[in-house]
Amino acid sequence: MAPVLLIFIKNPRLGAVKTRLARTVGNAEALRIYRFLLEKTRQAAHETAAARWLFYSDALEENDGWPAADFCKFVQTGDDLGARMANAFQRAFEAGAHRALIIGSDCPALSGPLLEEAFDRLNATDFVLGPTPDGGYYLLGMQAPEPSIFQGIDWSTETVREKTLEKIRAAGKTISLLPELADIDTEDDWRRYLQSSHPSL
Repeated sequence: MAPVLLIFIKNPRLGAVKTRLARTVGNAEALRIYRFLLEKTRQAAHETAAARWLFYSDALEENDGWPAADFCKFVQTGDDLGARMANAFQRAFEAGAHRALIIGSDCPALSGPLLEEAFDRLNATDFVLGPTPDGGYYLLGMQAPEPSIFQGIDWSTETVREKTLEKIRAAGKTISLLPELADIDTEDDWRRYLQSSHPSL
């Protein structure tokens, strides 16, 4: 089957998204920004030839801008982020995928060509990872399931990427790193993104 792009999003509800951002800009503005990030993610996903699997945090939604004709829809399952990602990858590989990528919805600079590059790199390496400046990653891809890399990780900390890379190497696997891209978690992140996108502002 075609490679699979796994997309993790939160159901866009007031007070439930971008909580760190909301501390300084308020819940309504955080939701507006999150909807903008969702649109950027959707645009990038549409630019890849992969099968697109969308995983909501809480419940399936319809008529929300993610048409069922373009996105197979699921709900995330698992006790923590690592388990939810491992379960999504497992589902893709059980369906016959030989390459799969997972992304979130926090990285507005992510593009279709970069997703295609990530899939291409999986033809020659076991894993591909897109790092973020805060010690995490905006993309992770693999050729085959390896649930151990999601275990024992302190999620939402600056050690996520380092620990993940350690686990990949400990498993004897190869990895390719993509260019570093920033994600949006705080008001400072958002302002930096606006400045980089619109330097005249």
